[in-house]
Amino acid sequence: MNICMDSTYAAGFKSRSQMARKVTEKWAEENLYCMSCESDRVACCPPNSEAVDFTCKKCSAAYQLKAMKVWNERRIPDAGYNAMMRALESDTVPNLLVMQYDATWSVRRLLLVPSFFFSPAAVQKRKPLGPHARRAGWVGCNILLSEISAEGKIPIISDGLPILSHIVRERYAAIRPLASIHAQTRGWALDVLRMIQQLGQKHFCLQDVYTFEKTLSAIYPDNKNVRPKIRQQLQVLRDLGFIRFAGRGEYELLR
Repeated sequence: MNICMDSTYAAGFKSRSQMARKVTEKWAEENLYCMSCESDRVACCPPNSEAVDFTCKKCSAAYQLKAMKVWNERRIPDAGYNAMMRALESDTVPNLLVMQYDATWSVRRLLLVPSFFFSPAAVQKRKPLGPHARRAGWVGCNILLSEISAEGKIPIISDGLPILSHIVRERYAAIRPLASIHAQTRGWALDVLRMIQQLGQKHFCLQDVYTFEKTLSAIYPDNKNVRPKIRQQLQVLRDLGFIRFAGRGEYELLR
């Protein structure tokens, strides 16, 4: 994987955003591989394809690329809020690729967030555009990287150094069992996993997870039985191999 992008693709564009889009998309077309199968190429989607920039012709995995000069560990601007929430419910969110490049058009970071690692908590609703905006009233959203657990943020390039493709694919495959959970209930498992990780300890107990009851209630206000739901999700995470029951309300984080 070549981290140097070809700036000649920016020729003919006046807008910096258009230049960046063209250069980064061309780089991705020439360098990206599929993370969910063994294909060494992904194909560009037709212009104006909604939310998807690349697809794998072998396994049909979809990818969206977000590129920027300034790295933001917390949030990434995305498209329409309602469209994103519909995509979450229908399980049609593409894999997200977050890129940082520098002034020399070199890729400094490239991060993969698998499609099945998004939850409602990771989608922040923005304020509607003002009445004088071209799309007055339109409501966008941000992807909150800070609300996605560590397993769901897989580095492909780190500090200008590409990670070996087989390592990236192994990390993707290790968490892929989460994709087997129904899209409308997967968010619970992801959020409980994220909160277990926030405890910062390998061994924990049920009461430790109960301390996040108010946080989960705020995310899922329609659910009035949060504690039973927490216990249910601990069983789900156990079955998927993320945690182990140690007995008598004790657990071990395996990843």
